[in-house]
Amino acid sequence: MFRRDGHGMEITLVRGDITEQAVDAVVNAANSALLGGGGVDGAIHRRGGPEVLAACRELRATTYRDGLPAGQAVATTGGRLPAGHVIHAVGPVWSGREDRSALLASCYREALRVADEIGARTVAFPAMSAGAFGWPLDDAALVAVTTVRSTETRVAEARFVLFSADVHTAFATALQAVTG
Repeated sequence: MFRRDGHGMEITLVRGDITEQAVDAVVNAANSALLGGGGVDGAIHRRGGPEVLAACRELRATTYRDGLPAGQAVATTGGRLPAGHVIHAVGPVWSGREDRSALLASCYREALRVADEIGARTVAFPAMSAGAFGWPLDDAALVAVTTVRSTETRVAEARFVLFSADVHTAFATALQAVTG
């Protein structure tokens, strides 16, 4: 566990499984369909159970008929997760030809905005876009930490839950670079 304070919010790095976090909300690295997938998205849907899927289907049938756009976020129940809510955020796919950093930063800002709307004080984040979406790990970590640290929010703890040692190391390095 590694901690740094930023703008009245504690930023914590934990190596572990995001589906096991007892927080107010977990952020899901969702795809735009909101109906589950691989990686973090699949794990959250499996552990959250049918309640999470039903809430996502309702969102697709009403508010997000064409899917949730990249850079946006929306909350559902946490279902059977220890977390009360899931904040689904769609990260961009990395491109070597186009700078999509603003969209990646937007995922984190929008997740914090939604967290404020639902009254979440503790939020667990994965490494958005750093898995199947191909974002280079060191850059993904720097965008994540910089954005979360600089976003105005009522969230008391932003917990980055990082599944592997290399991802944890990248986030620790980024956090050290940002906080000195």
